[in-house]
Amino acid sequence: MSRRRAIRLSLPAWGLALVTTTARAGAPSDKAVYRGGTLVLDPSDTGRPSTSAQDAFLFVYDKGALRIPYDQVNLLEYGQKAGRRLGLAIVVSPLFLLSKKHRHYLTIGFLDADGEQQAAVFELGKKIVRSTIAGLEARTGLEVDFENEQARQAARR
Repeated sequence: MSRRRAIRLSLPAWGLALVTTTARAGAPSDKAVYRGGTLVLDPSDTGRPSTSAQDAFLFVYDKGALRIPYDQVNLLEYGQKAGRRLGLAIVVSPLFLLSKKHRHYLTIGFLDADGEQQAAVFELGKKIVRSTIAGLEARTGLEVDFENEQARQAARR
């Protein structure tokens, strides 16, 4: 098999891999992904956040659950990051350059059992942004600090 033919035959496989990787990179629309902070969690742990418990915010993921008591929360921040869909534009169509993918980030600052300041950053799926923010504001008595006016409008829609 010639080198040119081998390259031509492998391009669809590379394209499929790129599309799959691009599509899976963000948080599922009804879940959240732990993205970082001071906690010992894997920065790709995916789970369901819950504000339905009376005393604590819960993030239930495959390997366990994170519990943050509402009365220990001292910071709520929300921001967005918009990015072009470059991978899809290269593989599928240049029209994807005209669309943006918005990622929704929520930072929760809190004191742990030892009184040490901790932080957890979650990427929220678009279907749970409003309910998660509203639940945390109601349970903690704190207002979310928004990164900018665009983030405020997106969270309130």
